Amino acid sequence: MKGFVLGGVSSNVGKTVATLATIRALDRAGRAVQPAKAGPDFIDPSHHRRVAGRPSRTLDPWLQGEDGMGRNYHRGEGDICIVEGVMGLYDGEVSSTAMVAEALDLPVVLVVDASAGMESVAATALGFREYASHAGRDVEVAGIIAQRAQGGRHERGIRDALPEGLEYFGRIAPDEALEIPDRHLGLETGEEAPLSDEALDAASEHLRVERLLDVARDPPRPEGEESTGTGSNAPTDKRIAVARDSAFRFCYPATIERLRERGEVVTFSPVAGDALPDCDAVYLPGGYPELHAEALSGSPALEELAGRAGEGLPVFGECGGLMTLSESLTTADGETYPMAGVLPAEVRMHERYQALDHVELRATRDALTASGGTALRGHEFHYSSADVGSDARFAFEMERGEGIDGEHDGLVEHQVLGTYCHFHPESGAFDAFLDGL
Repeated sequence: MKGFVLGGVSSNVGKTVATLATIRALDRAGRAVQPAKAGPDFIDPSHHRRVAGRPSRTLDPWLQGEDGMGRNYHRGEGDICIVEGVMGLYDGEVSSTAMVAEALDLPVVLVVDASAGMESVAATALGFREYASHAGRDVEVAGIIAQRAQGGRHERGIRDALPEGLEYFGRIAPDEALEIPDRHLGLETGEEAPLSDEALDAASEHLRVERLLDVARDPPRPEGEESTGTGSNAPTDKRIAVARDSAFRFCYPATIERLRERGEVVTFSPVAGDALPDCDAVYLPGGYPELHAEALSGSPALEELAGRAGEGLPVFGECGGLMTLSESLTTADGETYPMAGVLPAEVRMHERYQALDHVELRATRDALTASGGTALRGHEFHYSSADVGSDARFAFEMERGEGIDGEHDGLVEHQVLGTYCHFHPESGAFDAFLDGL
């Protein structure tokens, strides 16, 4: 499957809107688009899915390794893949848009804010193209999409100023209807604040679809199609209950795919008052439990979960899952709600984020997602902190990142593990989880 990367000159330049408009333009041209996202984001992919009609693939060299990233790319379905970048093209110490483009041998279409420039837009694009050589990076900047650009003289001035070798792929006109609301973890999700079809149709009208199709390339396939994880690949007869609702949104599509490859997945909604399904294990992904604390506090599923956990049911909670498994959750407005009470921690929300980084953890003991001594890579991004009890036990030491207390992550109680770290299945964490059941 051929593809290209939409990289930005910076954060907040309009990459997500440009990506959605490009998806819509290709869809209107009769092409089935496979969206993807560079970096560990969960929110932008929710907008991708809503417009493209299929899950967005996560591409991150730190989380997956280069081969794992290639495998995840080629598991996509469609005629063409559009990869939305993260931050500015070259930004990111261990994972950047440029690293993704280089590893997959995909060309970059640069999204440039043209609202206050014409010839300078061309100068910016040229600088980004030449910087690749300066930095010793094998990155091809093929051309630009002019974000927030008017037509007529403005568009001609941008297009005519581009030097040879930098293609003009079109523009997206300024439009207040293309603004996506944001909150503390980024933009609101595609389910909460979707862009209107009318606005996306209008945004897609000035994109040069055939030129975009011409520049796309097919990345080489990595050797072997199996996960690089340390677990086995054998199917099991285990049934895994996965929380999926407005409080538990942050789950990589590849994670559900992996769980379904090796077992049976049944979903439930704690927010809606669902009972805990009959299962052999439970996975609580991250999300927004703080927005649904009252409903979670009275959820039958959490009460059942606490009882089953005491009986030895394996439960893995990531970030929002960790928060839900704790004793209490205090929201940003100071309201405190009891949670499942399985893990010895009291969680509090803050106005400013408490951690944001790619992380590496080393297991100090056998745990649900790793055997003792195993290193795992992941990502953390949260606005909460956890005040843990004096008798708290941890499964991991932090080699990079903050974790729960700056030195450790992975609270352990019974057969329950709660981490602030989000793992991708290429890490082997979910294979280890299944292998231990």
